Amino acid sequence: MARRATSPLTIGNLGRTTGVNIETIRYYERIGLMPEAQRSAAGYRLYDAKHRERLAFIRHSRELGFALDDIRELLALSDDPNRSCESADQIARVHLHEVEAKIAGLEALRKELRRMITQCRRDRIADCRVIRALADHAHCLADTHTKPETLSRTKP
Repeated sequence: MARRATSPLTIGNLGRTTGVNIETIRYYERIGLMPEAQRSAAGYRLYDAKHRERLAFIRHSRELGFALDDIRELLALSDDPNRSCESADQIARVHLHEVEAKIAGLEALRKELRRMITQCRRDRIADCRVIRALADHAHCLADTHTKPETLSRTKP
């Protein structure tokens, strides 16, 4: 059976079918993750099935927390299907290591917050363990905590 050609999608329809915001699609085009779309006579962007597949790949990669540079490399790898998948595996392994480090940092934060809350006597602020721990790092169990900027190194 012959495969039916799909009609081009406008950016709004592409966004709806992939769950990606229109401004994000435009951003991905500007930074080169998405190839530029053809234009209609009226100047509207027109996307095909390959655009939709690529955008779905990008969206799923972002949902899994991959950085844009990693996605760019993974897309380049996917464009060469006969190449070894060793590089893709390495990118995923590095990302897994980063995720595990973030989880460990979050678990340390949770432990410290629970300890602070548990030690609170619900008395006066002057004696509040939460306020003391926040004011003086010496009251914390851990020497360091994960800084917010290390919890997520990625943007849109």
